[in-house]
Amino acid sequence: MPRAIWSGTISFGLVSIPVKLYNAVSRKSVHFNQIDTRTNSRIKQKRVSEADGTEVPSEALAKGYQLGSGEYVIITEEDLAALDPEVSRSVEIEEFIDLADIDPVFYDSAYLVAPDKATVKPYALLQQAMEASGKVGIARFVMRTKQYLAAIRPVDGKLMLSTMVYADELNDPAEIPELAVVEDVQLSERELGMARQLIESLAAEFEPERFQDTYREQVLELIERKASGATELVEPSVEPVAGKVVDLMAALEASVSAAKEARGRHPTSTKPGVVKVPSETGADDASTEDEDEDGTGPSANGGSTRGRSAAATTAKAPARKRAAKTAAKKQTAKKTGTRKTA
Repeated sequence: MPRAIWSGTISFGLVSIPVKLYNAVSRKSVHFNQIDTRTNSRIKQKRVSEADGTEVPSEALAKGYQLGSGEYVIITEEDLAALDPEVSRSVEIEEFIDLADIDPVFYDSAYLVAPDKATVKPYALLQQAMEASGKVGIARFVMRTKQYLAAIRPVDGKLMLSTMVYADELNDPAEIPELAVVEDVQLSERELGMARQLIESLAAEFEPERFQDTYREQVLELIERKASGATELVEPSVEPVAGKVVDLMAALEASVSAAKEARGRHPTSTKPGVVKVPSETGADDASTEDEDEDGTGPSANGGSTRGRSAAATTAKAPARKRAAKTAAKKQTAKKTGTRKTA
């Protein structure tokens, strides 16, 4: 169960709401320790001096900032403490802006904002008012001696606080030479149309639970096998060699075709030979397979045609007509032969 990592108040105008912050994300990864294979004992890291290789005691450690000349400026804990932001337990909302105006690149860590038991009503009031207006609160607050920029937004009936990076922390795309040539690329309407068609063929609603960390699961499975005494080696996966795209349109067309074929194989797609038709009760989920070739299907011998495949009925109508004409000809020929004999 998550534990509160910070407590304080959210303030906007003259309203203050006591709240607690809980981590919204618990990152899961597999951690390893370095082991001496000769003794199967854990390896400990030691801090040693670069000058003489001797171990440095903790009381002799200090923070140093390296200058361009190679020299270091020593900064003590007292120096930094004097610059710590004023200790505050308040998240001060400075302005409300549209959610669409925030580029997701600014978001950093997410926290769930929980209200104090005595102030649930003002918490709900702020949440519902922000949701109705489609606004996000931009605030500043101090946590663990560090000042953060944060966005408070309504999510599924609760408030979520996301710390944000500052604008000067973003890398400038203009400094990446490979991106400079993208704007000069000329694309045809046919290429854009095919690309849009590919995007539409792969469009789906985001369902986070469908995506799993398969690498972590495989590592844990490997650990379990080794712990149980297995010694087999794991075959390394061969990384496919990426070839250059010679014909962009051919690649797009092949991708669209593959996407459609994959959708056709999806378990929820309609099974071949089965056509959904409305039932007599108006339901749209009544469907059945085609009638048997010998006529012993669901509607044989004059039975009810409900649920019969519409496609099968349409396809067999000409066959019945041809059979009727053939029988009529045989009957006529038989009568003619009887008259001649008489």
